[in-house]
Amino acid sequence: MAASRTVRPRGISRIDQDSTRTHGWFVRVGYAADRKGTYRARHTKYFGDATHGGKKKGLAAAIRFVNGLKRKKAAPARKVKRRA
Repeated sequence: MAASRTVRPRGISRIDQDSTRTHGWFVRVGYAADRKGTYRARHTKYFGDATHGGKKKGLAAAIRFVNGLKRKKAAPARKVKRRA
C-alpha cells in the first residue's frame, strides 16, 4: 500500500535550498497581465518551515492562504491593451 500524499492546490511550490538555509512553501496564484503585457502572479507569499512550526504546518498555512483567496474572489484583472 502506498503512503498517503497530501494533495496541494495549484500554485504551491516547495523550496529546499540548503546553501541559503531556505526551506518552505511558496505560493503564486492569480496570474494577470501587467501594464507592459507581461503575465505575473498577482498574489505571492512564502511560508517558511521555521516560522510555521514545520513542513506540514507550513503547507497547511499555504493551503489556507490559497483557499482564502478563492473565497475572497479578488476583483478580475483589468484588460491591458497591447500596443502594435
